[in-house]
Amino acid sequence: MALPVDVKIFSGTTTKYLAEDITDHYGQKLGQIDVLKFSDGEFQPEIKESVRGSFVFIIQSTPPPADNLMEMLMMIDAAKRASADYIVAVIPYFGYARQDRKDRPRVGIAAKLVANLLTAAGADRVMTMDLHAGQIQGFFDIPVDHLNASAIFLPYIQKQNWSNLCFASPDVGSVKRARVYAQHFNADMVICDKYRKKANEIAEMTLIGNVEGKDVVMVDDMIDTGGTLCNAANLLMEKGAKSVRALCTHPVLSGKAYENIEKSALSELIVTNTIPIDENASSKIKVLSVAKLFAQAIRNTHEHKSINSLFLTPSI
Repeated sequence: MALPVDVKIFSGTTTKYLAEDITDHYGQKLGQIDVLKFSDGEFQPEIKESVRGSFVFIIQSTPPPADNLMEMLMMIDAAKRASADYIVAVIPYFGYARQDRKDRPRVGIAAKLVANLLTAAGADRVMTMDLHAGQIQGFFDIPVDHLNASAIFLPYIQKQNWSNLCFASPDVGSVKRARVYAQHFNADMVICDKYRKKANEIAEMTLIGNVEGKDVVMVDDMIDTGGTLCNAANLLMEKGAKSVRALCTHPVLSGKAYENIEKSALSELIVTNTIPIDENASSKIKVLSVAKLFAQAIRNTHEHKSINSLFLTPSI
């Protein structure tokens, strides 16, 4: 008879607040890791308990700076060299996901590079949420569990009293996401089509569809500077929308994002806690926790149960 495999859950520095919440839902304490820091800026994660023969989950989102990714890789390497039986890299926000193709000459495909690095470090499996492009799963030669934030957002929407609901895609790339929500609620959908001259700067935006008198909810995987969402919100209100809100899984919120949100026509921005943010910086931001979903996904992975059973909608 095979011996039961111990589960050990560890966290990197950036996402420790989320990891502690996940372990609370899971029902055990977070594993002990010390990160030694040197005067030149180097650091060294050190696992402070035995992981020999254990099923190890390492939780860390990988937004900039690159130290967050490096810390994840070094923790995986440390667990591998300490004879962990199976290592799962739990990456709520997968950084560099927007660099998923060669859209200009002489540029790299960073998302593929990160996939290679995680595998080379010793990860046996990756668990993440709402990748910028679903095909990034194909960059890996190890299993990828792609969680869906709709399991968090749908119950929130169902509790609201939005009478004339309409879903919107803030750009062409989010059409599939918006359509899944629209189909679930049997609601209309519109598309905001944007044209960029350069990164983070929109030259022109047009609306495809009718939003007059409707409570519009935009759906996207992330919000960075907020330029796209805020311009789309302003456009939707100009076209007669009753109200405009946005669902964004990953609150990157760089540059003048908070200022842009406050000045925009958005009445509410609903995000998750995959990335740490200043919740007091804008009265319009509401944060929903993904901890319970990740805790259940970790349990299902360890017990070799389906992850798909956790989703309330078809995969996006």
